Amino acid sequence: MTTIVLVDKTGELKTCKYVEDKDDLYKKCKFKKDDGFELRHVWKTKKNKYSFSSVSLYARDTGKANTENKYDFPPPIDSILYFGCCCLVARDDDNTSVALSVEEWNTFYEDLFGGFENLADTAKEDDEEEDELSNIPAEMKTKSGYLKDGFVVDDNVIDNTTATTISSKDSCGDDEWDDTSSELELEFEEYSYSDEN
Repeated sequence: MTTIVLVDKTGELKTCKYVEDKDDLYKKCKFKKDDGFELRHVWKTKKNKYSFSSVSLYARDTGKANTENKYDFPPPIDSILYFGCCCLVARDDDNTSVALSVEEWNTFYEDLFGGFENLADTAKEDDEEEDELSNIPAEMKTKSGYLKDGFVVDDNVIDNTTATTISSKDSCGDDEWDDTSSELELEFEEYSYSDEN
């Protein structure tokens, strides 16, 4: 007897007892029939790193709506949709099933994804990191503390075109626009038409 890992459709992982020649994997996953329940992928391990040499995924790739498995499987099957409960079986070099725990699978899972960064481990380093703007003089920063580099500007800075428009509007004394610079009047042009039109 050994153990396998069941992947519930919600994505929850749990171990289950399994006897290779006696138990049917589809029954462990609570399916009544083995229709469509097949070996979907085998991930190989690096030599001597684990107590197993591979992990096999058994699953259904068809099913009813709302029975999709929510678990994120590792590449290369990370974009394939499976239905209902799935199971993971570890095997040794002789292709005999060996015990697999949730903890061992999670460690192998992390390796398959190339490792994950633990944000709690880097939080202390982030806190101790020097602020790159701490040595910049205050006159070179905006009120909010950003560097004045032409990209970020203070809220009270208005560009020249807006300022010109506002001052021209104010010089009229009211909201009417006084356009004295345009002295040209439109002239009427006569067109000659040919008989062909």
